[in-house]
Amino acid sequence: MHKPVLYQETIAYLRPRSGQKFVDGTVGSGGHALGILQASEPDGLLLGIDLDASALQIAEQNLQAYRGRYWLIEGSYRDLSQHLAQLGWSEVDGVVLDLGVSSLQLDTPERGFSFRSEAPLDMRFSRHNPLTAAQLVNNLSPEDLAKILFLYGEERFARQIARAIVASRPILTTTQLANVVVGVVGRQSGGVHPATRTFQALRIAVNAELDALEAFLPQATAVLKPSGRLAIISFHSLEDRLVKAYFQTESRQCICPPKQPICTCGHRARLKVLTPKPVRPSAQEIEHNPRARSARLRVAEKLPISE
Repeated sequence: MHKPVLYQETIAYLRPRSGQKFVDGTVGSGGHALGILQASEPDGLLLGIDLDASALQIAEQNLQAYRGRYWLIEGSYRDLSQHLAQLGWSEVDGVVLDLGVSSLQLDTPERGFSFRSEAPLDMRFSRHNPLTAAQLVNNLSPEDLAKILFLYGEERFARQIARAIVASRPILTTTQLANVVVGVVGRQSGGVHPATRTFQALRIAVNAELDALEAFLPQATAVLKPSGRLAIISFHSLEDRLVKAYFQTESRQCICPPKQPICTCGHRARLKVLTPKPVRPSAQEIEHNPRARSARLRVAEKLPISE
């Protein structure tokens, strides 16, 4: 099993110890979970959550040496409170999320996440999700498509690509879509493939990833014990900005407008930001795993409850 991105850094910030409880909200094949279970021997506990049933099967194999100390649930981290209630856990010592698409998903062509192989336009993390990328591509108006590409992919050619998609319908495969985008943007030697932002945007829309993250953050903060830590790895600026803004807000005692003379918000800081600047992968890690190059790790610690 390959170690996940920023593995050592994440485990170091979480500081797992015996007797503690942890949540890996994107357990995947179990990389971070394995490190947490090893570091919290002999009796640390872990809840692993993932939308991808295939990934959970692999995680079960990789973690089996620690059977009895972990639970794996097929579901979304956006329902964290519900999952914890099923176990009877009211609070935990640490939570980790490793956002975005995994190498396992990218390297399984039939999942439709990559434009490097001919495959159906799927892009679902969960097979229970009724919405596919093909449905968005073939049914949305050019205006709605352009909005998705611009907001979630930060694609500056969003309108032109959306019009080209509509003109080329039906588009049923990953390579068909990639070729449409290349026809608009053109190919450049080296660098990022011109369809990267379009595929990212559609994946985020299909899986409602930003909505899930927004729903998750306050739940994770609420269930952390004092001094418990929340570690989030993101791979693009939309997720990173959302996490950064949340951490900044929750680390402030007052969120009233700056010019307001008296505080009326009643807000109290709940988090201490441990990474004012995100932790980035080392050059050595990027050389070993080029997909790590855009990863950013942000960590915050739960403050003691003030009287």
